Amino acid sequence: MKMKEIRQLAKEQNIKIPFVITKIDAVRMIQRHEGNFDCFARAQGGYCDQDGCLFFEDCMILSPKE
Repeated sequence: MKMKEIRQLAKEQNIKIPFVITKIDAVRMIQRHEGNFDCFARAQGGYCDQDGCLFFEDCMILSPKE
């Protein structure tokens, strides 16, 4: 998911995302706002059981592999 899409998603949920922010921090802000764990890009060993998550694909790419 591109940053533009993340910003749009945040806007739809009335979340104010700072202009200068990393993709990881922006997604974690959305996760916290939704009442979820802010686990984006923290999947240890590339494993996560939340495969229905909107950010799953990017999360697996950005998470540590070891």
